[in-house]
Amino acid sequence: MSPDEQNAANPATASRSYPCQACGATVEFAPGADALRCPYCGHEQAVTAVPRQVREHRFDELTALPAKPLSSTAEGVRSYVCPGCGAHTESDDLSAHCQFCATALVAEPDAAERVTPEAVVPFGLDRNAAREALSGWTSSRWFAPSRLKQVSEAETFRGSYLPHWTYDAQTVSGYRGQRGDYYYVTETYTTTENGESVTRTRQVRRTRWSPASGTVGRGFDDVLVAGTTHVAAEQLDKLTPWPLEEAKPFQPEYLAGFRTVRYDVEPEDGLVTAKERMAEVIRSDCRADIGGDEQQVTSVDTRYSGLTFKLVLLPVWFLTYLYAGRSWQVMVNARTAEVIGERPYSKGKIAAAAVAALVLVALIVFLVMQK
Repeated sequence: MSPDEQNAANPATASRSYPCQACGATVEFAPGADALRCPYCGHEQAVTAVPRQVREHRFDELTALPAKPLSSTAEGVRSYVCPGCGAHTESDDLSAHCQFCATALVAEPDAAERVTPEAVVPFGLDRNAAREALSGWTSSRWFAPSRLKQVSEAETFRGSYLPHWTYDAQTVSGYRGQRGDYYYVTETYTTTENGESVTRTRQVRRTRWSPASGTVGRGFDDVLVAGTTHVAAEQLDKLTPWPLEEAKPFQPEYLAGFRTVRYDVEPEDGLVTAKERMAEVIRSDCRADIGGDEQQVTSVDTRYSGLTFKLVLLPVWFLTYLYAGRSWQVMVNARTAEVIGERPYSKGKIAAAAVAALVLVALIVFLVMQK
């Protein structure tokens, strides 16, 4: 494919970088400082706050938005023009580094995006703080190979913003079910004691079930759903809770120097997941409303109102390391220092622990028999 054909297939997207006011190099966002810092001369320049608040968007606004455009390439890659060297960098991220001069690039949010980010929780931990969190995590892993403790020193972290949807809603739910109340009856039984048959009594618990129905209401705020399929949702859920109250109105400056993944989960699909999570809480409310000792909820009919959403970017440090010929991934919540990830197990340590346990059991048995 010729350069002209490539440009036609991947139209260039406007991007920006931020020059250092002291030396002219490209600055990047400094985690925890709320400022842009030059990696060469160390000069810092504050991120100028925007005169607006993070706001929720009515869900019915989506019907007025055009469908998210599909890229003309199978990979969904776009070409970004580097303002530093003029090179074209192919990426489907909102922010990245120029593959030629390493300039920190941030794509301009444009009309091609169906939904643009409303808020961002900026990086709060820098690489050193992330390494400290990882060091604490590795040292607390039972039966981990000793070499795992060296990972935090030898590997490099990659910082990424991951898109998430949040949903708010007011719900009113009518339910039907059954209430179970315990009661006790005296039961007579026969047993053998000292070779003789004797009659005894005991209290036996029974459950009395009665029909139950009612209505419960609940307001939901910031139900969080991952907006990317690049990382398993069940893994991202382990990084919660996120301090969403610390979210700031979106500004591209926060992305400088980090990779920012575009969402590939549509807000309508995210709402399906959000309603599933709401349903779990609502069923718990129904059981509490039924009362009694046991509850059975057979049906729930929920009505939603005041449904709103927003797109928020959340910061994660990623580490992928090789051990025994396999790749293992670790993630660090870049605000709370929560660490989750995969880890290998040391067969030698497990075997040694098993042997030690058997020895201890044998010793206890020996001591008991000596008495």
